[in-house]
Amino acid sequence: MKISELQEKVRTWTARNFPNSEPWEPLVGVMEELGELSHAHLKQHQGIRYSTMLDKEDAVGDIIIYLADYCNRNKLDLDLCVYTAWKTASQRDWIKYQKDGVSE
Repeated sequence: MKISELQEKVRTWTARNFPNSEPWEPLVGVMEELGELSHAHLKQHQGIRYSTMLDKEDAVGDIIIYLADYCNRNKLDLDLCVYTAWKTASQRDWIKYQKDGVSE
């Protein structure tokens, strides 16, 4: 599925299920899911608990869905956000320019 298709599906779904949500609410969802993903990695690293790949995939998927919702509620095009950020990031060469990725 293309990012733009996902964003539209999320728009329809959230409009039906959460019509009165504030524009910032999906951002809190992103943070909560990032916390879950971070917690899974920390516990795995510590050897305390092991999360499955499915747990990590679920968290990553939820993060993207929340980001799509956040973009919808704040009039952002997620596809354009990703494209623009990648266009900038992909120009950096951290091996060659270890200070700033571009010129030093």
